[in-house]
Amino acid sequence: MAKRGNVGEAVADQRYLAYSARAEGTNINPQTLLATDYLNHFNEIVMMLEMIPDIAECFDEARAWQPKTYQQHFRDSQFRDRELAIEAYDHVPPRYREPFDEVVGQMNALIASVLDRIATALEDGEPEVVRLLCSDSSRGLQKMIDIASAVIHGSERRLDQAEIDGFMAR
Repeated sequence: MAKRGNVGEAVADQRYLAYSARAEGTNINPQTLLATDYLNHFNEIVMMLEMIPDIAECFDEARAWQPKTYQQHFRDSQFRDRELAIEAYDHVPPRYREPFDEVVGQMNALIASVLDRIATALEDGEPEVVRLLCSDSSRGLQKMIDIASAVIHGSERRLDQAEIDGFMAR
């Protein structure tokens, strides 16, 4: 007789395999069950941050940007396989889901922090500080997006604390 934990694991494995098979031929990675389309949400804020030093009005648009969960992003998107992306997310293996969720959380924290700091620099009339904050944060976010993309494509890499501190340093 199989132990209860083994039955649960077998069912989870079967579900994973079923979603993996459904992901074949889509823009969802069949290994990780994640899609890079989610990263477009973060690319939007990176572009806005890059424009703020030259077009201060872009700050209002950046401030209006809100974090979205993976599933929320796909509910709001026109992504062809959005229903599969939403369903499959609950079956992403932990070795991918955990580092993915961590880097997404770190990106959201960096964005919130830098937007507050940019607001202060704008209020204080410090355009060079605004330029530096926007430049550093957009570069840091791009590196984090690259890590999230690597996880989506099968890497189990996580950010270490020194990297996180470096992104948040200024």
